[in-house]
Amino acid sequence: MKIYDISLTLNPQLPTWPGDPKIELQRISKMEDGEDANVTHLSATVHIGTHVDAPYHFLGGSTSTVERLDLRILTGPARVVHLPNVGADITVADLQAANIPVGTTRLLLKTRNSDWWATGENTFQDDFAAPDAEAAEWLVAQGIQLVGVDYLSVAPYRDPVPTHRILLAAGIIPVEGLDLSAVQPGVYTLYCLPLKIQGSDGAPARAILVE
Repeated sequence: MKIYDISLTLNPQLPTWPGDPKIELQRISKMEDGEDANVTHLSATVHIGTHVDAPYHFLGGSTSTVERLDLRILTGPARVVHLPNVGADITVADLQAANIPVGTTRLLLKTRNSDWWATGENTFQDDFAAPDAEAAEWLVAQGIQLVGVDYLSVAPYRDPVPTHRILLAAGIIPVEGLDLSAVQPGVYTLYCLPLKIQGSDGAPARAILVE
């Protein structure tokens, strides 16, 4: 059994969405100062690093928050496909060219985005690759239940709303901020568990693939 940790390491240098506060980690209790234990305070939005979006993020509705997501969708067989030559908008043609088998329910998209994680790029990149609205409709039609992307949004930077709303309205769970740089295309078992935060529009998650 081989485990791939596809989660980003949370740290103050990690890129966040423009306008969102940076990640803050502050030790408020220090053993070197005579305290009995080290204690760290974390301050950030819930959409940091590797994280899951809940429908409440773009659709509202009191019953669509992150603690209500179906963990059966977040756990199980997942297919990683490599899209090395896509632009900022991943199109229907790009997805069709990947020859995604019928019956795939969990789909992780590896693109040039993962190169930034591999090289430790800490500046937010607004030309990241993500599915456009038509590609989102195509994913819905294919019966996809979970789609994972290797940057901070499942939608292109220039127009983030349509893709999110299409996927979330169809019950597809977006997993954003995956690091797929060390993962080859193929089928794995995905374990992705977001923090159980009451009433939240999303949550950071630890995600792994098991081969």
